[in-house]
Amino acid sequence: MHDSSPQARPTPAITRGAVAAQEAKRQRIRVFIRAAGMLPVLLLLCIGFHFLSDGRFFTGQNLGIVLQQAAVNTVLAAGMTFVILTGGIDLSVGSILAASAMAGLTTSKLSDLAVLWLPVSVLVGLGFGIINGALIALLRLPPFIVTLGSLTAVRGLARLLGADTTIFNPAIPYAFIGNGSLTLVPGVLSIPWLSVIALLVIVVSWLVLRRTVLGVHIYAVGGNESAARLAGIKVWAVLIFVYGVSGLLAGLGGAMQAARLYAANGLQLGQSYELDAITAVILGGTSFVGGIGSIWGTLVGALIIAVLSNGLILTGVSDIWQYVIKGLVIIGAVALDRYRLQGSART
Repeated sequence: MHDSSPQARPTPAITRGAVAAQEAKRQRIRVFIRAAGMLPVLLLLCIGFHFLSDGRFFTGQNLGIVLQQAAVNTVLAAGMTFVILTGGIDLSVGSILAASAMAGLTTSKLSDLAVLWLPVSVLVGLGFGIINGALIALLRLPPFIVTLGSLTAVRGLARLLGADTTIFNPAIPYAFIGNGSLTLVPGVLSIPWLSVIALLVIVVSWLVLRRTVLGVHIYAVGGNESAARLAGIKVWAVLIFVYGVSGLLAGLGGAMQAARLYAANGLQLGQSYELDAITAVILGGTSFVGGIGSIWGTLVGALIIAVLSNGLILTGVSDIWQYVIKGLVIIGAVALDRYRLQGSART
């Protein structure tokens, strides 16, 4: 006999439930991928360079070098993150770093004011940053043009500060922050002071961006400046703040470099640092159009840049090809940003 009973069919409610479950699963995967960001790439680079360099990458000495190399770029990139989150750009951070270092070293050679060299460096950077922000926020000038002009003008001032020569001071106060280390486990584990400063900058930046009303306003301005203005946010104040932060951290970066090298040169110091900072920010997931990004992603991006530079040297890649590869990384970072934006639009 044939079973004449109708075949069981899934009810619409069950079908909708299954679809919702699948969509929730896909959403969790997307959230995980966004949270992981470029961290898997960083880990793969470290492992790859370790094998390509015959096991020289994962040594205590080399890891300390990588952390030192990443520190200044991390500080600059943190300030750049604030700016790019608002949809702006700061091309002047390398020049500000140089001018701040020159001002700090000049102060360090004055016997009565030597101990003030570090705050002088930071305040000089802050001053240049506020000027950039005021020109952009109050005069409504394009950030690219303003900071491109500052890149050249501040570089000239940096050269004037040292009469176009290199300033040396082997007895600079607080030199330990440039070459010393914080010992966590005696004889076993220590961290360069430069890296400690960079990590503190990242933590404070995260607190400002994610735990304050000001941070909400920064994201809002980057997401839609007109809507933010209509919502009562003082856009001009936010813009002056973010460019001030970028300048201040560039000044701190100048102090870090001065303490590390015991010297500064207005012409050479900080050249192309702005490109490394921008690359670190974009690699870390912050969008060029603003409103989207994470300071922890910026840290990962800065570490990728440092690992790439260190690994290429360990594997014997020539200076010429290092420039080529870094240029391709910058192009890839911009392409990745465009892909992320398209993916966000689809979802």
